[in-house]
Amino acid sequence: MNTPDTANSAVSATGKGLRLYKKEKLCSAIAISQLFGAERLKDSSTAEIHSALAYPLRCVWRENNRRRSDAPIQFLISIPKKRLRHAVDRVLMRRRVREAFRLNHQEFPQPGSRRIDVAFIYIGNGTEPYAKVERAVQRLLKGMQK
Repeated sequence: MNTPDTANSAVSATGKGLRLYKKEKLCSAIAISQLFGAERLKDSSTAEIHSALAYPLRCVWRENNRRRSDAPIQFLISIPKKRLRHAVDRVLMRRRVREAFRLNHQEFPQPGSRRIDVAFIYIGNGTEPYAKVERAVQRLLKGMQK
């Protein structure tokens, strides 16, 4: 028998649910190309691109206050085929990175402050356990806050 206090109604200490919303996904082709430096805005508002490494992940982020979404952070996950040849392994690692991000992104700034676009890129050569991926995501998120 499910009660309101079970795991189905997981709520963080701030009162916000632990789910990921569509507005937190980085889907815009323009924002992605700006994140990887392929395209800059025509005016002088080019934002600085930052990068950090915490094995097995590399993180690239930039501040993007021009986007319409009110989410404080939008992210994408890239698991290269060169690193993991089998699709099931890529899907497994993508799920592990997404879950680690979902459980740890609440410490980030609240809506209304700055807005950040983030890309998590997998650099490991094989599948890694969830605990290792979660520690990497936590270190990267703490590094982004500084």
